[in-house]
Amino acid sequence: MIKKYLPAIIGWLILLVLSFLLAWVSNQFQDLSGWLSFHVVLLLSTGLLYFGWWLLRKEQAPNWLGYLLIAAAVLRLALGVFWFLALPVWGYTDNEVQQAGYVMEDAYNRDANAWRLGQSGEGLWEAFAGFSSTDQYGGLLFISAFVYRYLGGTIHQPLLTIVVAASFSSLAVLFGWAFAWNVWDDKVATLAAWGIALYPEALLLGSSQMREAFTVTLVVAALYGLTRLHKARSLQNYLWLGIPFLLMLPISAPNAAMLIAMLVLAYLALSKWSIFHSRFKWVAALGVLALAISALALILQFDLLSAARTQAYVSENASGWVYRSLVLLPEWAHFPFLITYGIFRPLLPSALIASGLPLWKVVGITRALGWMAVLVLLLYASFLALRGKGQRGLAGALLLVSWGTILVASFRGGGDLWDNPRYRVTFAGVQVALAAWAWYKQREIADPWLRRAFGAAIAMVFWFVIWYLRRYVGLEWGLVEIQDVVGLGLATAALYWIWDWATFGVTSEDSANPHAA
Repeated sequence: MIKKYLPAIIGWLILLVLSFLLAWVSNQFQDLSGWLSFHVVLLLSTGLLYFGWWLLRKEQAPNWLGYLLIAAAVLRLALGVFWFLALPVWGYTDNEVQQAGYVMEDAYNRDANAWRLGQSGEGLWEAFAGFSSTDQYGGLLFISAFVYRYLGGTIHQPLLTIVVAASFSSLAVLFGWAFAWNVWDDKVATLAAWGIALYPEALLLGSSQMREAFTVTLVVAALYGLTRLHKARSLQNYLWLGIPFLLMLPISAPNAAMLIAMLVLAYLALSKWSIFHSRFKWVAALGVLALAISALALILQFDLLSAARTQAYVSENASGWVYRSLVLLPEWAHFPFLITYGIFRPLLPSALIASGLPLWKVVGITRALGWMAVLVLLLYASFLALRGKGQRGLAGALLLVSWGTILVASFRGGGDLWDNPRYRVTFAGVQVALAAWAWYKQREIADPWLRRAFGAAIAMVFWFVIWYLRRYVGLEWGLVEIQDVVGLGLATAALYWIWDWATFGVTSEDSANPHAA
């Protein structure tokens, strides 16, 4: 009998010890106040992970995925604890957000207001009635206030909400695997799961009190539900599709609107666009158009359409070379420039060369490397879809919406280093899955263009590193204007492509016509 329950007993003891450790850390190594709150939250979070695993029982998920799920949750929690301890010591001393142990100002302000709401006598529904300007939707404020009121103690312990965020964020590993496994194969699903578990931007936000810790998981859960619904129409599968979307609404309405567009296009692609062959095709087309207009209307409330607002943003936030470039450009080109600039942020050359504290240098370089890898693979995936017969398949549909979300994120964030990547990371599960698909598609057809794409990216980074060295350390370098550096990078990439083609040629007869999924 004891042997039967031994794993559960060992697990409970581990959680108990972890509760003591978190309480000790949370109280600055002074006492164990609040350990019971941590224990309850850890038990509930563990139950959430087990529930997610149980939901995938029909997919016969491999055992390694369960271990990866646990590792992803532990890694996010460990990072959250690290930020809490390291930022007051190694962060900027004149920044109250970092001195309080928070990575982002939004998390700091919202969490403080959640604590106040949780300790007040007001109903938690006030989170949705304008209790705080720090959460315009109210969903995450409600969740955090609920934790503090019903699960917390008498002192504010931010690590409680980190436990919840870390566990929910790690579920993206499960649902990302299940989605990729249903639409592609085990190899793509495996790489997608690992990619989601380790993607730097998802790790950063999954270890913070940010809404993206929840929205990343909800997006891939909804897509997984869509694949189930496509296979069999049942109440359970409708719930799989609907519940993630309904949970997304109070957390981020604009992302919920973009999720609708992604789900509609993905379903049409899965059904091979058969709806347009029926007599209802115009109704369907009008429905898709209405959804797109609704999504756009929700998103544009965050726009930078006013020229005055644009100039104010640039004056306050833009670096010197960005401001200089905007001055040289006609006004109509400002938005395209900022949007294009935002797509590439965080920039690896800037992260490598720009001055800053060692902690933030490591964070910046890691974020930039992660996004550069995903971006190159997304560009290559788009190349595969466009030149093959797969542009109307699922990969093509997902790529279309993914690029839409990346552009919208850059538009909303105005090219900002933090807001822009944060807005697009909601769809990181889809981006990573597409990157995994592109990686294995390249291996399948022995296509040289992925190698050439990475070569071009490295060439561009090299010349921008030299350009940044001129700015930051005074390196003698004749090229000043950004367009000259871009031109030099493109010329180097072209020369590399010519050399690669002359040396290796085309490595596969099939590479000229890949059949994208």
